[in-house]
Amino acid sequence: MIENISRTYLEIKSLKDLNEVRKPEGNYSIILVEPNDFQLNKFFYKQIGKKHFWKDRLEWSNKNWIDYVSNKKIFTYVLKDNDDIIGYFELIFHEIKEEIEIAYFGILEDYFGKKLGGYLLSEAIKKSFQFNIKRLWLHTCSLDHKNALKNYLSRGMAIFKSETLETKIA
Repeated sequence: MIENISRTYLEIKSLKDLNEVRKPEGNYSIILVEPNDFQLNKFFYKQIGKKHFWKDRLEWSNKNWIDYVSNKKIFTYVLKDNDDIIGYFELIFHEIKEEIEIAYFGILEDYFGKKLGGYLLSEAIKKSFQFNIKRLWLHTCSLDHKNALKNYLSRGMAIFKSETLETKIA
């Protein structure tokens, strides 16, 4: 089935523009995945992406996943509640442009409605600017979580491009 999908590109150019959501009550932590663990990235991609039609990596072999997470410009962070994994984000550092792209971002469905998305995004933005970048950017689309765009805008990100694509989603 072919659908028209709206894709929105957003950016934030200064940490001063961040409308931060503070850490919620509880034993939450955000940890850089070291050493890299392709199984973790693969798990989150499949679990979070299944309702949002993330499919470009579904055909990847384990070698593709290993090569991807082994790239020195890829950084994966995991949100945990004690030892339980809740969500993640992947950052891609574009050194020449002095920018970071949030490639993937999300929370497992069991943790929806707990105000963790705003906190996780705030931390993703803060961790990105530790790389001394000029901007952080990402894109979202109408297939993503219904609150995704609102979360990005509420954190201080600004839209810099929009487009409509015809996409096969079935």
